[in-house]
Amino acid sequence: MTKLLLCLLSLAAAAAAQSAAPAATPIASAPALPESSYILGPGDELVIRALEAEEISEKPVRVDMAGFIRLPLAGRLKAGGLTLEQLTADLNARLKEYILEPQVAVSVTQFRSQPVSVIGAVKQPGVHQLEGRKTLVELLSLAGGLAPDAGFTVTITRRIEFGPIPLPSAQTDPSGRFSIAEIDLNPVMEARNPLGNIEICPYDVVSVPRAELVYVIGQVRRSGGFPLKERESLTVLQALALAEGLEKVSAPQAARILRQPPGAAQRVEIAVNVKKILEGKADDVPLQPQDILFIPINAAKAASLRAVEAAISIGTGVVVYRRW
Repeated sequence: MTKLLLCLLSLAAAAAAQSAAPAATPIASAPALPESSYILGPGDELVIRALEAEEISEKPVRVDMAGFIRLPLAGRLKAGGLTLEQLTADLNARLKEYILEPQVAVSVTQFRSQPVSVIGAVKQPGVHQLEGRKTLVELLSLAGGLAPDAGFTVTITRRIEFGPIPLPSAQTDPSGRFSIAEIDLNPVMEARNPLGNIEICPYDVVSVPRAELVYVIGQVRRSGGFPLKERESLTVLQALALAEGLEKVSAPQAARILRQPPGAAQRVEIAVNVKKILEGKADDVPLQPQDILFIPINAAKAASLRAVEAAISIGTGVVVYRRW
């Protein structure tokens, strides 16, 4: 009897301990996939695939300027301002009046509601569609990247209804309709300023100006214009390095810088002895944007070189003649 009583007491204690223990934590289910970030708008073209609804399935439909679509069975339905998932849910609810368990999938075949203008020194300027969320770097990539003569800043102009540009440098234009900000490109492109890689909004205008140029012409191996990029100026030696050096018949001691002062109609000539700069006997001279560094020809050297070339040509002809 005593053993039976002890057994019953043990079972009761075990049952009490089990009831007092916290319930087992259920295994967390996998997180739901995030909804599409693309917001539908006027001009977007959709294709709807619906089982047991041939009237609307696989037929393209465009969002009108008021943001609505019109479908058989479903009627006029709001699409603008919704994600694809939200529109799918609304369409499923509308079709339940006619179909027991509607199965609908909506996709965008043409993006037309989120244009952004990219102008200036990019490889593919024009109007581009965001097709979802895009950052500044992603948009520049969409425009083919920066052109070789691109400057080192970008200007973004945004409609004020999308809110001010989230940068300390942003300012509102005098009309109060636009927010404007200038961003240094190199720190953003090199990931040194991730906060500058802001999200782009529909109807933004992204302008990449062309860099200021310095020109080198005359007796150099590669004449042309060279962008200043981030530098405020180039020196004469740096410009010559970009021009791949002097030709043999150059007259570096008689070089000139052609510069147009602000407000002046004509350029002024500034003599610069490049020969002494190369020899380290004179200080290097900084160039300003739009300066032209002109390296003239040395007439005596050119005449001597032509004479040598003519003699070599004649000598070669005599050798060839004697061989025959």
